[in-house]
Amino acid sequence: MIKKTLYFGNPAYLSLKNKQLVLRLPEVEGSSNLPDTFKQEATRTIPIEDIGVVILDNKQITITSGVMEAMLDNNCAIITCDSKSMPVGLMLPLCGNTLQNERFRDQLGASLPLQKQLWQQTVRQKILNQHTVLAHNATTEINCMKVWANDVRSGDPTNLEARAAAFYWRHIFPDNPNFVRDREGEQPNDLLNYGYAILRAIIARSLVGSGLLPTLGIHHHNRYNAYCLADDIMEPYRPYVDRLVIQILHETDTYTTLDKGMKAKLLSIPVLDVVIEGKRSPLMIAATLTTASLYRCFKGETRHISYPQME
Repeated sequence: MIKKTLYFGNPAYLSLKNKQLVLRLPEVEGSSNLPDTFKQEATRTIPIEDIGVVILDNKQITITSGVMEAMLDNNCAIITCDSKSMPVGLMLPLCGNTLQNERFRDQLGASLPLQKQLWQQTVRQKILNQHTVLAHNATTEINCMKVWANDVRSGDPTNLEARAAAFYWRHIFPDNPNFVRDREGEQPNDLLNYGYAILRAIIARSLVGSGLLPTLGIHHHNRYNAYCLADDIMEPYRPYVDRLVIQILHETDTYTTLDKGMKAKLLSIPVLDVVIEGKRSPLMIAATLTTASLYRCFKGETRHISYPQME
């Protein structure tokens, strides 16, 4: 079943009753101009088990510890936003799999050659997916992307990922040839940042569900990064966010801020259609297939990680 992604951008009271998330709006309840029947109908309930990702984007949201406990027990990712409405925090369950201890040991015991091979596969698929995005948007020759993808070696010692990325960002927005991918950069970096934050939460949630440590990466090893493995595994998925951002830009003449309409479109990331293992699947389901295959690699059952292939 596809889990719901919930976005809360207005003041709200979030509580728990009978394993249901209860949503109440203080602006409605405090209004003296509305009838009591309308106020009662404004209260909504959502089964906790149906929720996959929750985004809290208002400083006047009150959430009970009971709700957080119930959501984390159901492997829900909770994202909090800063004063600029950009994702700034991510909360995940400490235990997401009954065999977690065993799986941690398999992950910790992964050999360096295996990690390098997994990173090779990750970079190769990321570049191939980037090539597909450029094939539908760029106005220049892009065959070099396929050449770089085929040339990626174990561990990517020549850093073809960075070389491909530089070419990719230079040509992904033909109408904006001076675009520079920078977290603090000009638009549409804000759209990309928001989309990647949602994607990161989805991947981290899937890793925890597969009994893996999202902190221990196969390539990223920043000592200050709590989600190194999530940042590794999300790489081939990033082009799906890029393609969605391009679609949003095509549907919007101009924009000055990341408004709720754009956020609503980015909240469709978990249900984006992807092809993985020869079958079509929503991105959130595909992420679970990827992380499950990653664990099988750590366990020694296979040396191939399943990633989605863009069309």
